[in-house]
Amino acid sequence: MPLDLVRERSPERPVAFARPGAVAVAARWFQENFKGDVFYAVKANPSPWVIETLAQNGVNAFDVASVPEIELVAKFAPGARMAFMHPVKSRAAIAQAYFDHGVRTFSLDTHEELAKILEATGSAKDLNLMVRLAVTTEGAAYSLSGKFGVDAHQAPDLLMAARRATQDLMGVAFHVGSQCMRPTAYQAAMAQASRALVSAGVFADVVDVGGGFPSVYPGMVPPDMSDYLDSIDRGFAEMMVHETTELWCEPGRALVAEASSILTKVELRKGDALYLNDGSYGSLFDAAHTKWPFPVKLMRAEAGDAFEVEGALKPFRFYGPTCDSLDHMPGPFWLPEDVREGDYVEIGMLGAYGVAMNTRFNGFGDAETVAVEDAPMASMFGLARRSIPTPRADTQNVVKLPRAKGRKRRRR
Repeated sequence: MPLDLVRERSPERPVAFARPGAVAVAARWFQENFKGDVFYAVKANPSPWVIETLAQNGVNAFDVASVPEIELVAKFAPGARMAFMHPVKSRAAIAQAYFDHGVRTFSLDTHEELAKILEATGSAKDLNLMVRLAVTTEGAAYSLSGKFGVDAHQAPDLLMAARRATQDLMGVAFHVGSQCMRPTAYQAAMAQASRALVSAGVFADVVDVGGGFPSVYPGMVPPDMSDYLDSIDRGFAEMMVHETTELWCEPGRALVAEASSILTKVELRKGDALYLNDGSYGSLFDAAHTKWPFPVKLMRAEAGDAFEVEGALKPFRFYGPTCDSLDHMPGPFWLPEDVREGDYVEIGMLGAYGVAMNTRFNGFGDAETVAVEDAPMASMFGLARRSIPTPRADTQNVVKLPRAKGRKRRRR
């Protein structure tokens, strides 16, 4: 438990709490409820313990965006399927993925990228080619429509070219945007994909609905996760696809957001501003750049004991430890009004894009990782209302606490 660590050690550097049990529960939920193949988006959290826990709990497919991510999955989930879903890749990366790691699935959104994939793989015929489509992203906290995706007018030609280029699978992929708050966005995107396929006069072997599945944060409580899958089911039923067309998804945030928190120490208080030993160049990128008010708890160590501080709450803002004034998290973060130097603030729901964004700028950001068994501060899967067991995970650089072994589920 985080409070036990404060009591026993009063740590001077940030501590990242890892909750493999939360990853395991989310992984099982997606496998049991999503009617297709689940590819974990490694970029959300590339920690080895995350990859291992997912593999141990039946998620054996991964959305990778670079050769280092491919090597990571190959090391910690050997034999797993991988899809190279970054639409722009170097020739060397394509060749290395194909020839050295057996990757057969590649994303593209231009004729130039298609030609690059074919040339780098020696015009291989066993490729799975996924055409990334530009779709509307209404309802997303992060719109991902500006950088990637072929538009509706150019999509038919590219779909036909991809269909001709492979003797294996050709599919369509899209992304409705990160932290999507509107389940119907998936159905709308699938309708756009269907129109593109009809215009091209081709059938898709795969429909990849991408990521965007949300988590819950203060002030951002999404609809139930089942509403998202219901929307996808309706959209798939309405698409012009054949009976053997596969359905894929690429959850990142939804699988790992609940699985980590960061314990920070208050170095100074100036009015409503708290100066912490971690910040936006460490695990709090989203708190600074999207101004998300993550859930927080205040702990205090006194006279060999430690306790969670309660009392009247007031809003605070945070500053990180670097010398950059951009290292500012406006919040508001609601904490007991008597917070003071030496207190500890646990910031929850940082499993997604927390450790992944750590830069070590100014020499800060070095956090110890400790595995814990307590429930996350909030949950899309009901975990915040009860304690959960943490399944076995052979992690590196993680201080392991005793935990129970979780059950495994056979893949569909």
